[in-house]
Amino acid sequence: MKRLQYVLGVALLITAIWSCTNDDFGSTEFLETAQAPSNLSALFNVTQDNTGFVTITPNAEGAVAYDVAFGDGNTTASKVKQGESISHTYAEGTYQVKLIGYGITGLTSETELPLVVSFKAPENLEVTIENDVSVSKKVNVTATADYAMTFDVYFGEAGKDDPVSANIGDVASYVYQEAGTYTIRVVAKSAAIETTTYTQEFEVTAILQPVASAPTPKARQEGDVISVYSNAYTNIEGSNYNPDWGQSGQGSSYAEYDLNGDIMLQYINLSYQGIDLGAPVNAVPMEYLHIDVWTADVSSIDIFPLPAGVQPDQERFVTKELVPNEWNSIDIPLTEFTDQGLALDNLAQFKFVGNPWAAGTVFVDNLYFYKAPTESVEMPITFESSTLNYAWSGFGDANFGPIDAGVISNPDQSGNNTSAHVVKINKPSGAQVWAGASIDLGARQDFSEGTTVNVLVWSPRAGTPIMFKMEDSMSAPDGNGNPSVFVEVLSETTVANQWEMLRFDLTTFEAFNTSNNYDRVILFPDFGNVGLGEDFYFDDIKIEGTGEAGITFPITFESTSLEYAWNGFGDANFGAINAGVIDNPDATGENISSKVTHINKPTGGQVWAGASLDLAGAADFSSGNTTIKVKVWSPRSGVPIMFKMEDSTSEPDGNGNPSVFVEVLSETTVANQWEELSFDLTKFEAFSTSNTYDRVILFPDFGNIGDNEDFYFDDIIQTN
Repeated sequence: MKRLQYVLGVALLITAIWSCTNDDFGSTEFLETAQAPSNLSALFNVTQDNTGFVTITPNAEGAVAYDVAFGDGNTTASKVKQGESISHTYAEGTYQVKLIGYGITGLTSETELPLVVSFKAPENLEVTIENDVSVSKKVNVTATADYAMTFDVYFGEAGKDDPVSANIGDVASYVYQEAGTYTIRVVAKSAAIETTTYTQEFEVTAILQPVASAPTPKARQEGDVISVYSNAYTNIEGSNYNPDWGQSGQGSSYAEYDLNGDIMLQYINLSYQGIDLGAPVNAVPMEYLHIDVWTADVSSIDIFPLPAGVQPDQERFVTKELVPNEWNSIDIPLTEFTDQGLALDNLAQFKFVGNPWAAGTVFVDNLYFYKAPTESVEMPITFESSTLNYAWSGFGDANFGPIDAGVISNPDQSGNNTSAHVVKINKPSGAQVWAGASIDLGARQDFSEGTTVNVLVWSPRAGTPIMFKMEDSMSAPDGNGNPSVFVEVLSETTVANQWEMLRFDLTTFEAFNTSNNYDRVILFPDFGNVGLGEDFYFDDIKIEGTGEAGITFPITFESTSLEYAWNGFGDANFGAINAGVIDNPDATGENISSKVTHINKPTGGQVWAGASLDLAGAADFSSGNTTIKVKVWSPRSGVPIMFKMEDSTSEPDGNGNPSVFVEVLSETTVANQWEELSFDLTKFEAFSTSNTYDRVILFPDFGNIGDNEDFYFDDIIQTN
């Protein structure tokens, strides 16, 4: 009965969607951030008996149902659920089939698709067969023909007897198990009994080299990395990437592979290959060894760091499995070597062994040791650390020399700024109009939590132009930065001789891009004017909205200072449901904590009823912690629980971005007791760690109408 209720609940929602407009749903937060279906399409299939009987199967991302208008004068649209088909008998002719796809909240997308119904056999069949440029052993087939509606492709691989079907003019694709020559047969079909066939012998090729560069390594300080081979860092000078160890007798060879200017190592028919380091390496202070490996045909690779003078029986290695046809970004804790007794204080060589032996080729890039960043300057910059070196560099006095800039005691501890230390920049008389000072961050700035920079400024005059700039100081190979990568925004003081907060919205600079490397902060006091011998003071340089205390993972609901402002939505009248933090009603078993969140789903509550909670900033998934665990108490087992995160803040209007979300479904297994459910966010196809996800949403008994039941949640944690 519970499964039946779930189906009926979804059906009721679909019925409501068909009979209501978006305005009927009110202004619930969930609906404001919902997403309409995308990539709306349909597959046509016609019986070849001159009857014009066509089966239409609609499809879209995020759709639960469709309206299908046949386009032949029938004014009543037919309703079809996701995954189902509908059939209609057409007379000969050309039609426009209109599809409207409905999301679970009622948002819609629509499209029109051409449909030709002809009782003539297809004519003028033209077929294009191509190897895919990025997927190995994948073949794409496109067919066009007069009077044709669809085409079937028989790709000719043994054991694959069923065709791949597509609408005429679309693409049918298939990935072969092995490269080679195959007989590909294309059958174009209209509504006629007769078909038209095209046959071609086609050579399927494997992609044996990468078509894209390895991921760009993170910007790191010089002392935090020892690079053997990478364009991102300064490599050890004098290294030999092809020493003669006699491996040519095993069939192995070496080359440097040039991928559109990106040079990488290529080890062909890898049995074993090595690198002689240009200088001894002490890797003891480091924590990890990183290597990027691409291969089409090597199953695993053995990686050997070799100390000077090591004997063969003392060599130690780590084996890493390789996924073919993509970059394998491998980070090996150095303890995997030292736990085997390998000393890392005097490394002289590297060795790589391919498995299977001498049977495949690997491409290697970004080979380096690294450790977690040492303490470095990063936003927010408060100038209060007693251990950091705030190394400001002034520039632009009358003689093009440095101007006076550095951290001093706050000369005016009042108003907006009572902190102890600030930065002083003196712009001497006659100084250049572009005079100012810069400081380097320890790494590129992460703008995932915001793109507006706030700076406390003290100016001797109101109406003084202040330029804030960031640029790339370290990504160029020569270490001098990339002068073409920068962002700059102008603001203006409004008061004199007192502190005020100035805002610099970086998105107003046309060339600003959050994927660029911005790791140098530059301040220009009284920009555009010759110096008058005046002093300017700056403090608390930070991304707007960050740095304040707020709700972050893990969420335990035990804090006495945080406000856990749950927002319920989706009761029978499209209003808010009861949601908030209460005392744990069942402090036993999996959960004996004091406080939990309670969500009541009232009788008649919408199938999508739930509650949301905003975080203080975007969740950080960069370290791979992409699974959310939640403790759940449910009155029934088998209850679907939806966990969702979305972007609540990135749009200029402050209402978030409804197209950015991730949602994963799980199900309770016990009743009237606590259990921990896991939600692997990577299972949601559109999930991206670079997106902003700063709102948590819980949907108890998702997909079913409310029955006045209480659900409890606790300990929402982020893990790997």
